[in-house]
Amino acid sequence: VMSILLHGDAAFAGQGVVYETFHLSDLPSYTTNGTIHVVVNNQIGFTTDPRMARSSPYPTDVARVVNAPIFHVNADDPEAVMYVCNVAAEWRNTFNKDVVVDLVCYRRRGHNEMDEPMFTQPLMYKQIHKQVPVLKKYADKLIADGTVTLQEFEEEIAKYDRICEEAYTRSKDNKILHIKHWLDSPWPGFFNVDGEPKSMSCPPTGISEELLTHIGNVASSVPVEDFKIHSGLSRILKARSEMTKNRVVDWALAEYMAFGSVLKEGIHVRLSGQDVERGTF
Repeated sequence: VMSILLHGDAAFAGQGVVYETFHLSDLPSYTTNGTIHVVVNNQIGFTTDPRMARSSPYPTDVARVVNAPIFHVNADDPEAVMYVCNVAAEWRNTFNKDVVVDLVCYRRRGHNEMDEPMFTQPLMYKQIHKQVPVLKKYADKLIADGTVTLQEFEEEIAKYDRICEEAYTRSKDNKILHIKHWLDSPWPGFFNVDGEPKSMSCPPTGISEELLTHIGNVASSVPVEDFKIHSGLSRILKARSEMTKNRVVDWALAEYMAFGSVLKEGIHVRLSGQDVERGTF
């Protein structure tokens, strides 16, 4: 499995989660063995100029904290983009480290239907209106090279338009939204045929007192014989043993019993987070 994350340029530079996940990228329990980050860099964040949005020259500079290679590529050159993406995939598979592809491009229209970009970016949009669209630019090159004929190109465009039109026509006949078709992994038994959630009923999850006592005793004992334990810890273990004997639980012991009962069923439990190793909480 190769993870690919798609970012906008302003989001890549501006969202803390990007910096945080880069720092998780090589931690033993969290790594995906390299993520490919594709930044669609249209050089404008909604209506904000880059110079008003960040202090670094490139939106991708945040990736330098983990020395990830960053490829800046002209998105008007599809073959260069393909080449760079192949190099990125090869880098990731060879070194199992993150890599960034910065697609330097532009946004032909506004951020949304309500946005008129000429208000805030008049000079940039004068340039953009003169730009030949990438599809036409590339088609002209292929036709000039003799790689495809004009007729083949037009047939390809017509074929694609037809696919879109047919899908649009079919969409008008859909009266029911099948939610479960949109889930990555539809949970069996969670939705009925029409995609509606079934009534939520939970099987009983209780366990016998005998098992709880067993878990409590194990959780308050030291697994190794003749092991000199810190006096502060032995106090905690002693208190836990007393609680188990007196049929009393606090949050920590209740959590131990929950984890213990799951482990007893052969289900792997992984703890992560603040001070887990020390058991502070």
